[in-house]
Amino acid sequence: MTELHEHTALDQYRLLQSGDVSPTELARHYLERIDRLNPVVGAFATVTAELALERAGVVEREVPRARPLWGLPLGDKDLQLRVGVPAAFGSRAFAGFVPDESDELVRAVDDAGAVSLGKTATPEFGMPSYTEGLAFPPVRNPWNLDLGAGGSSGGAAAAVASGMLPFAPGSDGGGSIRIPAASCGLVGLKPSRGRVPAGPGIASLAGLGVAGPIARTVADAALLLDGLIAPVGYPAAHRYALRAPGDDGPFLGAAIRGEGRFQLGVLTDSPWDDAYEISIEPSARSALDGAVAVLDARGHGIEVVPPAPEPGYAQAFRTVWQAGAATIPVDGEREALLEPLTRWLVERGRSVPARQLAEALSWLTGYEERVIRRFASYDAVISPALALTPRPVGWYDADDGERNFAQQVQFTPFTSFVNVSGLPAITVPVAETDDGVPLGVQLIGRPGGESVLFSLAAQLERRVGRSTRHPGLW
Repeated sequence: MTELHEHTALDQYRLLQSGDVSPTELARHYLERIDRLNPVVGAFATVTAELALERAGVVEREVPRARPLWGLPLGDKDLQLRVGVPAAFGSRAFAGFVPDESDELVRAVDDAGAVSLGKTATPEFGMPSYTEGLAFPPVRNPWNLDLGAGGSSGGAAAAVASGMLPFAPGSDGGGSIRIPAASCGLVGLKPSRGRVPAGPGIASLAGLGVAGPIARTVADAALLLDGLIAPVGYPAAHRYALRAPGDDGPFLGAAIRGEGRFQLGVLTDSPWDDAYEISIEPSARSALDGAVAVLDARGHGIEVVPPAPEPGYAQAFRTVWQAGAATIPVDGEREALLEPLTRWLVERGRSVPARQLAEALSWLTGYEERVIRRFASYDAVISPALALTPRPVGWYDADDGERNFAQQVQFTPFTSFVNVSGLPAITVPVAETDDGVPLGVQLIGRPGGESVLFSLAAQLERRVGRSTRHPGLW
């Protein structure tokens, strides 16, 4: 007999709509799994069982079934505020903080009919690309508990991969959806800047951080994206004049059909190459080559993207990343509660001269234009998702900020430039190492090109034939 968590999110939605299972039954099933598995994996920072069951009852009685996420469980990333639920932002400095209002993204998933089961773990203020802070136990990769789950949406990815959630929203300012999704064998989508009204990135420094889905299948990712974009139904309500161009969705149809032939570029260089020693592990390169071969056999046009060195990228991005940490609301004696990496970022960020920040922002705006022009002849560009396989827990230097930053760049050199350029990108699992650790590739689209990405990702998903099974660790 198939257990509820073994069904895809889309199948669970169909079971809910038909009345074969209720929101309360589904929430209870996942809460039982969380109770059993979370002490091992560390995916949840806070579990809100009573509130979740209360919410499930409200959904059953009061929320229209037509809502796109009706009755489906998920978790809020611990960077998001939910009224009455502790929000630590992954930091000891915010232990015990309970907000009295909810963020817009949290309100959006509620409007879409979802049921939150708690807060998924994140590193301190979401700054690193791994989830191993001091406020909570490290988040472990469900495929190999000695490895990390990536970050900063590491808790969300580990929860989905282990079957504690059917899918989960994450946020991505430099790869924070795609890195953990690729580490945990999942599909992760960073939408175009401006695509998701409740997490558009437009108000963030350099427009980096956007909200998007983490899921086990391409269709499940599209289902969640549709719920995030238009929680009460299309057309989506955008709050800014500047938003993603192109197809306005819904995107589930493109993910299910998986149709079309496209011109694809193959990318193996990164803008970090001039500043750091970047190398692609043989297993990651093999996964990329295998995916390209599958797409070539499908009749897509394939060509290598010529290298385009960008020696100014590393300094400009570092400046903006550090400046973003300058606004972390911790001062005075509470700074001692920050972890060494965060303190390093805060100190560096608060010492950045205004002129240096302005020059970095201007440089990155020009870089965005160059990237879009460089990729203009391709419908999508495919690259490794990660340059290295998932790193062991404790691999990152906890004290030396410079070395830690270099380690993060070497692990994931293909993600941050997509945030800078505002483009959509999706990671898809396509292979695994000899010991069963998933390997993925990244597809980067044109501005507003999510439909093409879902179509290509669906084709890869079908041809590669990776199952939606959960790790056999329990």
